[in-house]
Amino acid sequence: MGLLPHRYPFALVDRLVACEPGVSAEAIKNVTLNEPHFPGHFPGRPLMPGVLIVEAMAQVAGLIITQMPDTPDGLFVFTGIDGVRFRRPVVPGDQLRIHCKTLSLKRNNTIGKVYAKACVDDKEVCSGNLMFSLLI
Repeated sequence: MGLLPHRYPFALVDRLVACEPGVSAEAIKNVTLNEPHFPGHFPGRPLMPGVLIVEAMAQVAGLIITQMPDTPDGLFVFTGIDGVRFRRPVVPGDQLRIHCKTLSLKRNNTIGKVYAKACVDDKEVCSGNLMFSLLI
């Protein structure tokens, strides 16, 4: 997906479903067995690492800001998490549906906080607040 600066193997968003720039975004990540982390996490019982679920949510959150017409040039980076909880495992064959909503934007849209939630089959697997800022 060309809207993000990430590329394989770290592009964790397959399709943008909806985006209201500056407000919210929804995207999909199809979890497949051929992803590079599964052979070691865990052999015989592959689970998507929680840090990668959070990173996928952060990538969707980044789309909310980068799609705004007045967004400054530069690279938005993930700067923090708050209250993230993992509710259930994510395994190959699952489809993560990621929903993000802006909580705050500051300093001419260069610092932000987003609430993010990831679901599989309409069941929450992970949620929390994510912070990011612009590197110029």
